[in-house]
Amino acid sequence: MKIGLRILLGYFLIVGLAAWFLLNVFVAEVKPGVRSTLEDTLVDTAELLAGVVAGDLKNGVPALANVEHYARRSIEVKIGGVLKRKLDFRIYITDARGIVIYDSANLALGQDYARWNDVYLTLQGKYGARSTRSVDGDDRSTVMYVAAPVRDGERIIGALTVAKPISSVQAFVDRSQRKILQRGTLLLVLSLLIGLAFAWWLARALRELMHYVSEVEAGRKAVPPSLGNNEIGTLARALHAMRTRLEGKEYAEQLMHTLAHELKSPIAAIQGSAELLSEDMPRAEFRHFLDNILSQNARQKQLIDKLLALVRVEQQQGLEAAEPVALDALLRQVAADAASQLQARALSVRLELPALAVRGDALLLRQALGNLLDNAIGFAPAGSEIVLALAGDAAQAVVSVADSGPGIPAYAVDRVFDRFYSLPRPGGSKSTGLGLPFVREVAALHGGTVSVTNPGQGGCRAALRLPLPLTR
Repeated sequence: MKIGLRILLGYFLIVGLAAWFLLNVFVAEVKPGVRSTLEDTLVDTAELLAGVVAGDLKNGVPALANVEHYARRSIEVKIGGVLKRKLDFRIYITDARGIVIYDSANLALGQDYARWNDVYLTLQGKYGARSTRSVDGDDRSTVMYVAAPVRDGERIIGALTVAKPISSVQAFVDRSQRKILQRGTLLLVLSLLIGLAFAWWLARALRELMHYVSEVEAGRKAVPPSLGNNEIGTLARALHAMRTRLEGKEYAEQLMHTLAHELKSPIAAIQGSAELLSEDMPRAEFRHFLDNILSQNARQKQLIDKLLALVRVEQQQGLEAAEPVALDALLRQVAADAASQLQARALSVRLELPALAVRGDALLLRQALGNLLDNAIGFAPAGSEIVLALAGDAAQAVVSVADSGPGIPAYAVDRVFDRFYSLPRPGGSKSTGLGLPFVREVAALHGGTVSVTNPGQGGCRAALRLPLPLTR
């Protein structure tokens, strides 16, 4: 399981459990909270009415003026979004024995209520209240009864009970629970979306970082991803700095070793020729050794120049400023650059160049294509033709340089891109062996590839493949 998904699941599990717990607590507390509020109101009402009727009850007149008309009144009040259409208080009064002597609903007049907790406890001077279902098994039919003592001085002479059905406030309970659930669900969805966004951001950053690490591990060119000034961005920059230091040290050691090895031969040749020049010799031999010194010195200069160019592109991890490059125009320029070499060997160039453009570094591409053409000139038979062709599809452009020379021997197929490896050209001369490695590095910088093959019809064909822009 990917780390982004793990983080998302862990985050959602924590948020989900917290939300579930809080919602359960809130929903579970709504009903008791509303009932407690209702009970508090009933206590105040009962105490108030008990004080009002105390004088009448002491005189044997247990009545509340106009209360009989209370339940028949018509109202229409909207409270907290809930419409109230009827009055649902019920009031009854018992004497000191618990006998109902007044009932606003005319349901229990004359009945013995001494066994009910509201009356029983109140007549003993305690707090009397009860909740009783009107219909067995139906919690919504519950009625709450709260009683208050009717006193004659300190003596309790009766009990007044105020009753109200729970169903009258159930609508408020349901509405509150519904709102809590709705808003809790919305909060959970928003939390999930935030978690998704965070997990996506983190997964994307880690994916880019892992891609960079994979490219480095595979030895390919890679530019560290730009991940901002957070901890992951700092980690990416630290990895790049560490990579640069380690690769720089290893690269310098390898470069010094290979350069010293390659310079041994021309230095030895120059030293040998110089020692011979110190002796008397015929003019022709003197000229021969002098030409050898000059040619070996030119070879050293060419080797150093090409090696420096290769070092620059090998150390470069990406293009600093890519711009549109018209490959057809560039190839015509490359052919013009090699005009003197082509003329010296009586070679002709056939151009097959449709209009095609890529994004890249024009100078590097010109140098790379010049190296491919230089190789073709070196191996092509005198008087033959070299073909510079350009083709492309929706994804890539292919630049090919083909000659009709001897091709690549089987033993050298896997080594032509090795640094300093070169094959003898017609006439016995050899190149620096740095041209094709340079082309490979330039291709990698542009996100492309290069290959050198022997076509079936003979000769050699080098192909540089470069990605095309998404829109052309």
